[in-house]
Amino acid sequence: MRVALVAALAASLSGCVVGTVVGTAVDVGVEVVKVPFKVGKGIYDVVKDDEPKDK
Repeated sequence: MRVALVAALAASLSGCVVGTVVGTAVDVGVEVVKVPFKVGKGIYDVVKDDEPKDK
């Protein structure tokens, strides 16, 4: 009985571990996709002229 319970718990925990790994991989993938946009925005902020133009 105990062996079956331990086996069931191990199987359920391995599912949680897989879900955590997949979730982390997706989060990392999303951040990698965001990096070029963040870099582009940073370059734009540096290059743009903050001084108001006289009319």
